[in-house]
Amino acid sequence: MYKKPVVSAGSVGGSTNSVKESNPQIEPVDRAAEKRLIRKCDLHVLAPVALLYLLAFLDRINIGNARIQGLEADLNMKGQDFNVALSVFFILYVTCEVPSNLLLRKIAPSTWLSLIMFCWGIITVCTGFTQSFAGLVVCRISLGLCEAGFFPGCLYLISMYYRRYELQQRITLFFSTTIIAGAFSGLLAYGIANMSGVGGYKSWRWMFIIEGVLTIIAAACGKYFIVDWPETAKFLNAEERSLLLRRLQEDVAEAKMDRWDTKSKARIFGDWKIYTGTIIYFGVINTGYSISFFTPTILKQLGWTAVRAQVLTIPVYAFSFVVTIVVAICTDRLRHRYAFAMLGILLATIGYGILLAQEYVHVSARYMALFLVAAGSNITAPVVLVWLNNNMAGHYKRSISAAMQIGFGNCGGIIASNIYITAQAPTYLVGYGVSLALMWIAGLACTVFFIGLRTENLKRDRGERDDRYNLPKEELDNLGDDHPSFRFTF
Repeated sequence: MYKKPVVSAGSVGGSTNSVKESNPQIEPVDRAAEKRLIRKCDLHVLAPVALLYLLAFLDRINIGNARIQGLEADLNMKGQDFNVALSVFFILYVTCEVPSNLLLRKIAPSTWLSLIMFCWGIITVCTGFTQSFAGLVVCRISLGLCEAGFFPGCLYLISMYYRRYELQQRITLFFSTTIIAGAFSGLLAYGIANMSGVGGYKSWRWMFIIEGVLTIIAAACGKYFIVDWPETAKFLNAEERSLLLRRLQEDVAEAKMDRWDTKSKARIFGDWKIYTGTIIYFGVINTGYSISFFTPTILKQLGWTAVRAQVLTIPVYAFSFVVTIVVAICTDRLRHRYAFAMLGILLATIGYGILLAQEYVHVSARYMALFLVAAGSNITAPVVLVWLNNNMAGHYKRSISAAMQIGFGNCGGIIASNIYITAQAPTYLVGYGVSLALMWIAGLACTVFFIGLRTENLKRDRGERDDRYNLPKEELDNLGDDHPSFRFTF
């Protein structure tokens, strides 16, 4: 039986060599031109969406800083009202991500992503003018609707420009804008705190208004700076586009899924890998949101003033940023994901252990615990996003898997919004305990994912999936990562 060349997710270079061996007339790649191309993609693809995502996350989490600047008192919020305001954001955010990514396949990314960003910028400004808790809830629901498509859309777009073992550093840089947003949010809140009374508005209102206006301006510019798909990207000349498409083709070879039909739908929605990756992200992102929403409150309740609490969030995020970038470089160079995902879970576990025993430790140790929890979450979250993406092949498979993982995984944000019970302040035993348990659900799912991928690779190495070569050509050419030549990454 004829067999296609094997594409190993564990070796980008290996996949290139395989293609060369099966098609020796292909000219060798100009490595200098390749490096220039990657740098150009970093500048035109990665930089604009990273900046825009920073503003997106800033608009999402600024409510945590607004809380300690008087939001609850001014809107007559009581009991768990703040938690409700956090939770309702996720109602449409979770359910609209898959439809948004399907629309993105039909609409130019530069148009769709800038449009939804413009809309949530307006909603953020409106939040600054709301006069009631009900108005705040409406704004939060609307914000979730508009933001739903941005993160999975950007992840999908970035993944279509890079090989699998070039992707972790880029996605981590992109994801790390959430860390910068956390630090910048504290710094901005510190600066805006002195604006209370200007124009008759409290400082928390100015926080939403200023950040919303910045988002609107960025969205208007984004239409001209966000790139479209590689086949039509205007920043590439004909030679660069040809090289880019060749690199991407060599990375996945025969594993494609560019046609939307009944069989491709069954392969996508019946893929255990997508659901396992979603469970991992669900467990980890709960901690990410907990840190973003409640760190200012936790620091204030440790005995610091509201203004000092805002400033003290900055070192937490700065440390996370450095650690996360170092890990991203290591995981790409070592071509391994599982151990680094577990490293983040272990760091967060140590941090939660200290916080659960906070009555017996000094306040400085509790502050250090926030560093460990934040770093642990921010290490693991981008690793698992890229890990799933690395093991998907084809336009539609990558599009829907990204939306499902991020969309349904973000249900962890709903949990994070409701487990830090006001009456339990400042110990938050339920919040810390549930978050720790979810981190280890993620750790167990990581282990299942690792074992499952390794087992499937061994089966393919033994030829146990070679019967798929006998499928009709139309189906064989649309198998995605079910193609027997495809190998998974650990």
